[in-house]
Amino acid sequence: MPSRIRLQRHGKKNQPFYHIVVADGRAPRDGKFIEKLGTYNPLTNPATITLDVDRACQWLTFGAQPSDTVRRILSYKGVLLKHHLEVGVRKGAITQEQADVKFNEWLQAKEAKIASVKNEAESKLRNVKKERLECEKKFNETKAAAVAAKRKAAAEAEAAAKAAAEAEAAVENSEAPAEEAPAAEA
Repeated sequence: MPSRIRLQRHGKKNQPFYHIVVADGRAPRDGKFIEKLGTYNPLTNPATITLDVDRACQWLTFGAQPSDTVRRILSYKGVLLKHHLEVGVRKGAITQEQADVKFNEWLQAKEAKIASVKNEAESKLRNVKKERLECEKKFNETKAAAVAAKRKAAAEAEAAAKAAAEAEAAVENSEAPAEEAPAAEA
């Protein structure tokens, strides 16, 4: 059975982390492997991939078949392009220098594209944080205004109650001497 380049799952529940390995096609998923080529963490944005490009290319030359997911990862990292260029060099279609130049140009363009995606994601995150902060400020201002209005209404009610109590006390004081005066005359 030919060797396969595939993912070997690690990590814990709902937090997968993968090793990219070369294993016998009959070996279990997380079982024995021939060589570890790199790692893949799908939880980061963009996904973090570390890969030994030269060894992966060498295993492809040996006839190892990548799984579908690993094929996408190898394409993303440029291993399939490098393998294709090496086949062209072996057949004599291009020279090694031309292959290296093409691969380096592709690699620089890919790195620039990844950097722009990272910058875009970071700016989007900053904008979301800024919007949340503005919403929180508006909410705090409306809440503070509501609390101030409530306190003002409570203070006015307390002042009105105090004024009513004073007026009632003044009325009682003015009524009390009037009743005593007739008693004194009698």
